Amino acid sequence: MFAIVEIAGQQFKVASGQEIFVHRLDASEGDNVNFDKVLMTSNGGAPNIGTPILSGSSVKATVLEHVKGDKVIVFKKKRRKGFRKKNGHRQQFSKIKIDSITG
Repeated sequence: MFAIVEIAGQQFKVASGQEIFVHRLDASEGDNVNFDKVLMTSNGGAPNIGTPILSGSSVKATVLEHVKGDKVIVFKKKRRKGFRKKNGHRQQFSKIKIDSITG
C-alpha cells in the first residue's frame, strides 16, 4: 500500500517503512507526527483519489533526526564590472520514517 501525501508544502509518494527527507518539521527527534493531507491511496487495486484530500485518511510517521543538506553555492557576477558576490546556504531537513497508512 502506498499513499501520496502533502508534507510541508510538497507532495511525496510514501509506503510503510520508508524513510524520507522533508523540509524541517517543528517536532523534536523521536516524536510521532500525523499527516492528514492525504491526496491518494492505493492498495494494489483501484486507487482512492481525493477531491482534493481524502477524509478519514492519515499517515503516521516518526521523526528520526534533523540534518542539514549539501551546501549550495550562489555566485553572482557581472562581466567587465568587477562585481562578484559569493553566497551560500545549507537547507534544513528532517528525516522521517513512515509507520502506517490508514484509509
